Amino acid sequence: MTSQTDFPLIFEKLRSILQPYSSKLVVKIDSVEGCSLDGPYSEKWKKELFFGAAQVKKNYVSFYLMPVYMYPDLLKNISPELKKHMQGKSCFNFKKIETSLFNELAQLTEQGFERFMKEEYS
Repeated sequence: MTSQTDFPLIFEKLRSILQPYSSKLVVKIDSVEGCSLDGPYSEKWKKELFFGAAQVKKNYVSFYLMPVYMYPDLLKNISPELKKHMQGKSCFNFKKIETSLFNELAQLTEQGFERFMKEEYS
């Protein structure tokens, strides 16, 4: 059984998935318990749009990716293993390090970022 003492390491792994986009998006939170990114101001929507976040919770570490909510077709090719970690429409919860799933989530985040920037800011 995985201990909650592993949660900071899980968080760092999930945070590293968002890190490459921090220079292109707006960093809202960046602490040891959570990080959050918004898109730049959108003329289309007249506000900054939430992009994604990672957050340490009581029983798991959550990874939020709003593009999969905005564009559900991004999820059509995800593995059944990653799908099992979904909570709701845009949240993935983890209790242990799962490198292959984190790699898949990183690819999904990249696809989501490209679509997010193309469709919401063009």
